[in-house]
Amino acid sequence: MATQVNESHAATRFRTTTILGVDVFYREAGDPSKPSMVLLHGFPSSSYQFHDLIPLLADRFHILAADYPGMGYSESPDPAVLRPTFDELAKVIDAFIAQYAPGPFILYMHDIGGPIGMRIATAHPERIAGLIFQNFTISVEGWNPERLKVNERLGGPETPENLAETEQFTTVDRDKFLHKRGARQPDALSPDTWAIDAYAFSIAANRVFMSRLFMNLATNIQHYPDWVAYLKGRQPKTLIVWGRNDPLLLPAAAEFVKQVVPTADLRYFDGGHFVLDEYADAIAEAIIETFSR
Repeated sequence: MATQVNESHAATRFRTTTILGVDVFYREAGDPSKPSMVLLHGFPSSSYQFHDLIPLLADRFHILAADYPGMGYSESPDPAVLRPTFDELAKVIDAFIAQYAPGPFILYMHDIGGPIGMRIATAHPERIAGLIFQNFTISVEGWNPERLKVNERLGGPETPENLAETEQFTTVDRDKFLHKRGARQPDALSPDTWAIDAYAFSIAANRVFMSRLFMNLATNIQHYPDWVAYLKGRQPKTLIVWGRNDPLLLPAAAEFVKQVVPTADLRYFDGGHFVLDEYADAIAEAIIETFSR
């Protein structure tokens, strides 16, 4: 029998709230009385990357997806208000979750959403109802070695030269590369995906904030042992959905999580870094099988 869906809950709502002094844009769907799922997006993207996934889950979960400060439609704060570091972003998203999903929640983590989400999970292990890993790593071996070298080289003290170099990672050309490289049918992807991101790139303060955040990437490596210890100790219900052809992150990253959490469900897809571009239906079904049925 078909599920009766409350249309007011199924539709995605678009809202802005103030969290720790920063205006944060977010998408919300589903009935707040149902299990909460928080979707953490990648770089240099926004919550728009979940626009196909959210409606597929809204009848079973309460969905929240925020744009990080300095990205998407969220405010790019002055460094005096919020520094562009993963520690600071995690504080904002943690406070956002506490306000809008105060009970147990499932964390969907992609790319830079992983370091943000793992900080939150280790801070509140009792609230984590499950984890979804999509193309991010908690091991050095999960990185493409050339990409890891770039992250480490740009992770030193800021100079005008390395800031200018990192700004090249917040461009439409870079965004198109990440969406298309490794995709099953790259020429069939909607250009709306990078056109949406281009709005954020067009704002100078956003580009600088994202560039400085990029330079903070290497600081996450020191946290890998703590995140591994958390997963080993808690053994949370875990789903791993992975674009096998990702140019940045290797399948070894997914295999490592499977070793740490042996009961995790690992599913590979013939896609790239932004695997949701082509496999939202299949990934939604995997989420429902793991966390709803």
